[in-house]
Amino acid sequence: MIAASGASAAGADRGIGSVRAVTSPNQPSGPASGELEPGVLDLLGVLCYGQLVAFERIAADAALAPTIPDREAIAAMAVTEFALHERLRAYLVERGLDPLELQAPFVAPLAAFHDSTRPADWLEGLVKVVVGDAITRDFYREVASTVGEESTRETLLSVLGESAATEWATERIRRAIAEEPVVGGRLALWARRLVGEALVQAQRVAVDRDALTALLVGGVGDIAAIGRLLVRLADAHTLRMEALGLDA
Repeated sequence: MIAASGASAAGADRGIGSVRAVTSPNQPSGPASGELEPGVLDLLGVLCYGQLVAFERIAADAALAPTIPDREAIAAMAVTEFALHERLRAYLVERGLDPLELQAPFVAPLAAFHDSTRPADWLEGLVKVVVGDAITRDFYREVASTVGEESTRETLLSVLGESAATEWATERIRRAIAEEPVVGGRLALWARRLVGEALVQAQRVAVDRDALTALLVGGVGDIAAIGRLLVRLADAHTLRMEALGLDA
């Protein structure tokens, strides 16, 4: 996931700071939106839109799968992503926030990121879910854990704790490598590219969005702690690569 830069990012920050409340006669009353910090609003927005994009991307990848069972399994992963998007969107509405306004700053940047990491085939699409999406999710889970407001923190961690990278996807990649070992080298290179892009772009969100930077640094404590965070991300990535039978 990536963020807007330059003047567009500054303008988006101003927009987030003045997010409109959504009201309707049938909407349940909830805590005022003003209780949430700008960085938390950014986090909710990027994750809500990110789940929608993940649904669209994974659903499109299903058409590339070689068998009907494979297509069904990938489609099921896409459905899971959309359900998570709906959960976050519903939470925003319950808080009296405008989901469209919160997601808007991330539309173009996320499109650019995914266009630059478009898989060449269905196996690369699975690796993108298991490796690329997972390390991005790990990063945002670290950020979400610093959120002080309990209900929002629990909602974020609940969404980030669920993964479309099922055991089936990992096993299917391993089977493909066993059937055609040369595939392993190609997928390992692809995975390394994905994790590099994902980490750079996830960090850029926190850097370009001042409110998110404040949320992360304020929650973690100092630069040394951020260094330890990156080590944890790298360790989790290595474990995923080993599970896939790929060299990290």
